[in-house]
Amino acid sequence: MLNHSLTAKGFLLNAGLLFIAVLIIATSVAAQQSQDERQRAIDLFDANNFIAALPLLEKLAVANPNDREVLSRLGFSLYANSAGEKDPVARKKVRDRVRLILLKARSLGDNSNVTNMALEVLSRPDAGEVSFSNIQAADAALKDGEAAFVRGELDAAIAAYKRALDVDPHLYQAALFAGDAEFKKGSNSTDPQFRAVHFDAAGVWFAKAIAIDPNAETAYRYWGDALDAQGKMNEARDKFIDAIVAEPYGRRAYVGLTQWAQRHKAQLGHPHIEPPNSTTTQGAKTTLNIDPRTLDSKDGSNEWLMYDLTRIAWQKSDFSRNYPAEPAYRHSLKEETAALRMVAEACAKDLKSGKVKELEASLETLVKLNDAGLLESFVLFARPDEGIAHDYAAYRATNRDKLRRYWLEVAIIPG
Repeated sequence: MLNHSLTAKGFLLNAGLLFIAVLIIATSVAAQQSQDERQRAIDLFDANNFIAALPLLEKLAVANPNDREVLSRLGFSLYANSAGEKDPVARKKVRDRVRLILLKARSLGDNSNVTNMALEVLSRPDAGEVSFSNIQAADAALKDGEAAFVRGELDAAIAAYKRALDVDPHLYQAALFAGDAEFKKGSNSTDPQFRAVHFDAAGVWFAKAIAIDPNAETAYRYWGDALDAQGKMNEARDKFIDAIVAEPYGRRAYVGLTQWAQRHKAQLGHPHIEPPNSTTTQGAKTTLNIDPRTLDSKDGSNEWLMYDLTRIAWQKSDFSRNYPAEPAYRHSLKEETAALRMVAEACAKDLKSGKVKELEASLETLVKLNDAGLLESFVLFARPDEGIAHDYAAYRATNRDKLRRYWLEVAIIPG
């Protein structure tokens, strides 16, 4: 009886172990299938085949609603596919859903460019309700290109963008999108020669876009990506700088250079120069609040008083003399530069005369910026407010080289 009992227990134990083994194998197979499906969805997304990627991403998001990489790609794929939706109400529903998905991805720690850029686009009016061109044939061709691009049909997209540009030679987006499609063709291949041909072709299109609008950042940034993919590190850096020079007060312009710096172990940063004193104004009365540390003349800090006195003079009378057509005072590039220059020149004089043996670090940097002719560039990039930004376009029109030099010589620190 005992032997029968042990035999029965052994059979049950073996059966249980077999069940567990089968369950483990089945779970492992399911996990591998899920992983394969995830990789296929990502590959389709990276190949710009958003239509094919979408159902896979939807399924993956249901299976794992906290996969931030899947959520990011799902949101962007939904957004890309909504471009072909003609009904504005339906398109709005998709955009609202996309925003929620991307915000969830961000809450889970996703800070990718895909998510950030899509959320930025969604914060603006729906481009589907805006015409790209006043010429109907050009607008229709460009939208045909966008539809082909979403399907991953890059050759058809390029042909449509070319038609759009032929009809409307001033259509920036046509040249830009054609270049982007050529870049994607190159990115999707592992053949070095094929990649080089299409990255170069992308550059030709981006150059056309820049010729149409040199003050739009996107073509510079996209061109930088193509150059960096070819290993042309310095040329890529220069294009990313051009993107910032084109549009310095939007976040997108900085994406390219930031990523470039991360890839090439460089650091980005503006010199820390902060005037220590402050003023308060009540009615017609302005009070200067002096930081006691600036009363010490041994390191030049006392010269910060020149900054404050210069700015007070601008607020009282100098602004109206310099900007007679403007009815109300605003903080301007001329004012900020004049105030900082007064400090820089006074410190340089103190140093030359021997009154000061060594300047405080930020003052030493200020003198160097002034000597290099980069003080305005520093103010425009590192110390802008609404008033100063108002003067940017006029300065850029005649000083693009100085703006570039600031990044090359000051704000980029090689690794």
